[in-house]
Amino acid sequence: MAQACTAHNPGEILTNSIFDRVLHRLLLPVARLCLKHGISFALTAEKLKHAFVNEAIALQPEPAAHGIVSRVATATGINRREVTRLTKAVTPQRIAKQPLSAEVIALWATSPLYRTTDGQPLELPRQGAAPSFESLAHKITRDIHPRSMLAELERLGFIQLDQAADTVRLLRTDFVPAGDASQMLSFIGDNVGDHLDAAVENVLCNNASHLEQAVFADELSAESIALLRPMIAARWQELRNSMVPVLADMIEADREAGRAQNQRMRLGLYSYAEPMAAPAGQEDSQYEQ
Repeated sequence: MAQACTAHNPGEILTNSIFDRVLHRLLLPVARLCLKHGISFALTAEKLKHAFVNEAIALQPEPAAHGIVSRVATATGINRREVTRLTKAVTPQRIAKQPLSAEVIALWATSPLYRTTDGQPLELPRQGAAPSFESLAHKITRDIHPRSMLAELERLGFIQLDQAADTVRLLRTDFVPAGDASQMLSFIGDNVGDHLDAAVENVLCNNASHLEQAVFADELSAESIALLRPMIAARWQELRNSMVPVLADMIEADREAGRAQNQRMRLGLYSYAEPMAAPAGQEDSQYEQ
């Protein structure tokens, strides 16, 4: 849950017409995702009510004070009976930490210790001193045995174990578990959720404490989009390869220094392309926001 901000009244800068456009744009992909997975409007509306009640409670200056139900009902427009019911219901907790298997793959693909001189992931001995799969897994966590981590990565199709040589080879460097729908959906919630949290907090707090920028262009051809995709992927690889080892070293340094490790961060890059809805009528078709 993002922190509450009281820097200004959002109504002072956002009119109902702007909110109408924003909500329409944000909810269309949600509706598409729900419809594709057979999630009804009734269930979606129930989750939206949960979200309104939870956030309204979090924004109260004294959440435990008497009269919280009335205050939440006033803030949300949901009747008191519904607010009472929703506050007693169990709310699913957000899983903010990415799978440990994803961290193993990221470090294997980016750390110089586990890569060849030309930047390819090394084929690692299963056990032994670094560089080995055992040492790699231990660098990420000591709560899960490397053997269990190996089995999970093999299940997801990311590694190949050579039984004769007792070595492990990384087959893919991007953690996109196409065969695991639940993890793919979790990534949507975590990645888009953090992106939206950053954008909303920047607006509500009247500052830009989180990086949330984009460049966009209209009037491109399908051929140009096809050329752009590998260029964007290459830039992402550069960013990931430089940042993952830094983050891993920082985590280890914080642990050794005994500092409170109570902060998390997510760094991402996205791209999206689709046919234009109508011919552009402006000469300046490329902007930065």
